[in-house]
Amino acid sequence: MGERLKLDRWGYQVNTFSDACISAINAYYHQVLIYGRERSVILEAPQCDQHCVLANILAAHFLCSADPSRAPLHIQAAKSRLQQASAYEKAVFDAVSYLISEDRDDDLAVELHSKLLKDFPRDLVSLKRVQVLCFYMGKPDLSLNLVQQVLHENQNENYIYGMLAFSLLECGQMEDAEKAAKRGFEINKQDCWSQHALCHVLQYECRFREAVEFMEECSSSWSLCSSFMLTHNWWHVALCYLEGNSSIKKVLEVYDYHIWKELERPDAAPTEVYLNALGLLLRVYVQGHAVVFEDRLKTLVSHLTDQSTWHIEWQLDLLTIWALASSGELDKAEALFQGLKSRLSKMRKKKQQTMQRGILLAEALYEYGRGNHIRALELLGPDFSAYHCKMIGASDEQLDVFNELWCSMLLSTGQATKAIEVIEKQVKKREGALFLWRLLERGYSMTGKQEARIAGEKALALETSYFK
Repeated sequence: MGERLKLDRWGYQVNTFSDACISAINAYYHQVLIYGRERSVILEAPQCDQHCVLANILAAHFLCSADPSRAPLHIQAAKSRLQQASAYEKAVFDAVSYLISEDRDDDLAVELHSKLLKDFPRDLVSLKRVQVLCFYMGKPDLSLNLVQQVLHENQNENYIYGMLAFSLLECGQMEDAEKAAKRGFEINKQDCWSQHALCHVLQYECRFREAVEFMEECSSSWSLCSSFMLTHNWWHVALCYLEGNSSIKKVLEVYDYHIWKELERPDAAPTEVYLNALGLLLRVYVQGHAVVFEDRLKTLVSHLTDQSTWHIEWQLDLLTIWALASSGELDKAEALFQGLKSRLSKMRKKKQQTMQRGILLAEALYEYGRGNHIRALELLGPDFSAYHCKMIGASDEQLDVFNELWCSMLLSTGQATKAIEVIEKQVKKREGALFLWRLLERGYSMTGKQEARIAGEKALALETSYFK
């Protein structure tokens, strides 16, 4: 049978003779959009048609993280048939092949995706792909511009509003983010990214009980999600319990039965679980619950000494450095940090400058982990804001712990006046954040200010306002 043009999920032309190839491509699109566990389905597409450009370049993109040694074969296969490809396939090939090239320029990669989306605005998987890139660049404004660029063509489309909502909330536009997330949830109650975005908003606004009830009601829809998405949504639930002063046993329960338990599934991705486990453990340690989770950290660290878990995600590396250092694995922590510096030295100069803040935060976490708060503060500097460290691949909610850590270290080293200045600004944005009020009370007490009593009363009232 000769080759002919077929249409994919978006209605764009793909040069293939195989219906099964198109079905595998569409199945892959679905897996990407639902944060599914079966994104490897894309590998079936080039098996059905080894000459299909779109099948091969999407398979190459998947393999770049799953099994890098196999990616070049698919890149070459796509390249060899480029003359027979449709205009859409050529645009996807240009954007993806550059994205996965060595020593890429991130801005150019975004530009190529932007051009692709101008010509083919219904391709939501390319939108998702470039939004992920923007996330790791620490540029939510770029991500927002891109989703707004294609919104008109996808106004009633599944999944678009979750993408819009997350970009809005990362740009601080919480009211609009809530509307977009609710719109996405109305279209599809199973859309975990819209659920996740709405939880972000509720959490930021200290509507902890509402967030927990909403997410736990949605949780039955997460079983098909990737290890990251499933454990990340439970990470949010655990944080809401923690911030809302629920029993620490509730936080422990979420950790044991919904985050760590994911590792029992045969298709689990361990590093994705470790990322969310570490994010929760650092938060509970900073907030004074180290004893309760001590055994959990010890167990987790026994996995993190395995260097195969290193250099997969910047955020995971930074959290691992803290965990190793705080557990006395100083040689391992130092080796991981030196590995990060080596990675940095091989980057483009522009990228090196961007990632420098991430390196400083990594070193500060090493010092914090080993108890050297003075040196950690020196590294972070007097004007530290974790929100300037988005390039480690972290949302504002994931970065908040580093701000809490910084304020706690300021107080522990006697720099109460500076801590008060910082915490007062944070409290104005999140008046229902109990832990911030406790830090503020401590700072006021250290400086002999009468406001300590008011801050203490506010904290006391918040202790019973969410879950008790």
